[in-house]
Amino acid sequence: MKRSSKIMSVLLSALMASGILTACSSGSTTTTTAAATTTAAATTTAAETTTAAEETTTAAETTTAAETTKTTETTAADDTSSSGTLNYTGEISLMHFSTSEESEGNGGSDGFRTVIAQWEKDHPDIKLNQTVLANDDYKTQIATQAAAGDLPDVFLLQGMNTKAWAAQGLIMDMTDIIKSSPYYSEYNQNYFTPFTDNDKLYGLPVLTGGTCTVVVYDKNAWKEAGYDAFPTSWDDVKTADEYFKSNGYKETIAFGNGGQWQINSDFLSVIGDRYTGPDWFQSLVDKTGAAFTDEEFVKALTFTKDIFASGIFNDDFNTVTNEDAREYYISGESPAFIGGNWDVSYIGATLKESDKDLYNNTGFAVLPQPSDATGSTNTQNIGLGYAVSLNSKLADDQDKLAAATDFAEYVTGPEFSSYVAKNYALSGLTKVENVDLSAFDQFTQDFYNYSYVDTNTCEIYDSYVSSAVWSVLNTDLQTMLNGDMTPEDVAKAAQEAYEANY
Repeated sequence: MKRSSKIMSVLLSALMASGILTACSSGSTTTTTAAATTTAAATTTAAETTTAAEETTTAAETTTAAETTKTTETTAADDTSSSGTLNYTGEISLMHFSTSEESEGNGGSDGFRTVIAQWEKDHPDIKLNQTVLANDDYKTQIATQAAAGDLPDVFLLQGMNTKAWAAQGLIMDMTDIIKSSPYYSEYNQNYFTPFTDNDKLYGLPVLTGGTCTVVVYDKNAWKEAGYDAFPTSWDDVKTADEYFKSNGYKETIAFGNGGQWQINSDFLSVIGDRYTGPDWFQSLVDKTGAAFTDEEFVKALTFTKDIFASGIFNDDFNTVTNEDAREYYISGESPAFIGGNWDVSYIGATLKESDKDLYNNTGFAVLPQPSDATGSTNTQNIGLGYAVSLNSKLADDQDKLAAATDFAEYVTGPEFSSYVAKNYALSGLTKVENVDLSAFDQFTQDFYNYSYVDTNTCEIYDSYVSSAVWSVLNTDLQTMLNGDMTPEDVAKAAQEAYEANY
């Protein structure tokens, strides 16, 4: 089959706004003021570390910092209101990446902008100076400001930066703030783990929880191959591969690792858990004895190397991105694709407009179980990759700290979670009971159940530890999949990076 590439930009935004789920919005306008800071170019090189934990809350964009300077952006405000009167009257600086463009196709970003607008409406005496950057620019800029000791009052913290920035005294210990929050009993406690160091909490997990690893498959194609559902064993996938190859498909599963992070976030995090179980990774995070060189993790690396050499994946998997690979599924060239929740949003929005038959026959499944794995089963990795964190300097102004705290609690509280549950069938930090799925189509209901009901969860590796470790591992994984490095050498190099940087 001939490869095709479907480039969608402005059109995709419109499709996603009206496609997979219908968002409610009203015209409340806020003014966004960008800080007078310099950002690096948005283009990321292969050597730079990007994670799927970040992708769960954002789509790739090309907006630069200059484009966000003194722009007016529209967000939707509900009729909810935040907590009571505050003593502070002044300015609060906020940096995040929920741009207006992104909110058109991302339920978490739409919800975040909605609750920000409502908080501003409820507190007219407080000026919220927002720096809103595309995700790549955000990561560059927040790291630059952290290095300079000049973080905004309120910003989004990645889990992998928690320990280092806490040790440097850059971020506030929010343990007492969080535990005394009026919403504390409603928080999903599991989401706090990436933002915890020595039992201290450094942020309120923000935006929506989404999987980084899901098999998206054409139910009709697999039924024709003899499977009523996606196989639970890799041996069956290999058998199906013979059928698909003899019936015009170039590959059985589409995958893209061109950005290097995908094999870690979208595959190894789950496969590793299948071999090691959850205690191994928690020990790695806690530095209580686990090592990348442990036998079970090396087995996970070996399996990963072998399965990608088996021929069931597209030949160009190590050079194309997940955005490229999902087009192979959308075009019907591949009967399955492995990606994250952001890919599901794109696939759903696109197919709903271009191929309703495939849209209605798309199913979701966990990765099959390796035959020699003795760890977890039926797992997919899910989490909140960012948290609302506070600059430690706010301790010098208690009224301003109280206002920033109120903001952080509100934008991660029940108003946000209820909004995204009602409008997008998504989950936030605050639990929402008895989500009504009846308003959504089968595609959306099935993915909700896959994400939150029918599967067991495991951690996203690169939400934790250190970007310096993942940069080494991700680069070496790509080299290993090219056949130029052994699993043992990959494990050894990762362990050396871990010991040197964590």
